[in-house]
Amino acid sequence: MAMSTEGKNVTGIVVSNAMDKSVVIEVTNTVSHKLYKKRIRRSSRFMAHDEKNICDIGDKVRIKSTRPLSKRKRWEVEEIIQKRK
Repeated sequence: MAMSTEGKNVTGIVVSNAMDKSVVIEVTNTVSHKLYKKRIRRSSRFMAHDEKNICDIGDKVRIKSTRPLSKRKRWEVEEIIQKRK
């Protein structure tokens, strides 16, 4: 069985860049409530590796999964989709 070398990709907003070579990304998605069918906004926060420290707060970025880089970092910034205005 062949293993895929491509990781999972998600898109989110940078909410923190205070660390060296690391950023915190907030990924928001909407789900439907099982009983009431109302749309609910859910969010998750991921710590991602930013090798060149180029991400700023408010940037929209795509991150991909990678091998564990530290205790909490399992993602790396693949590209900046939109810079903050």
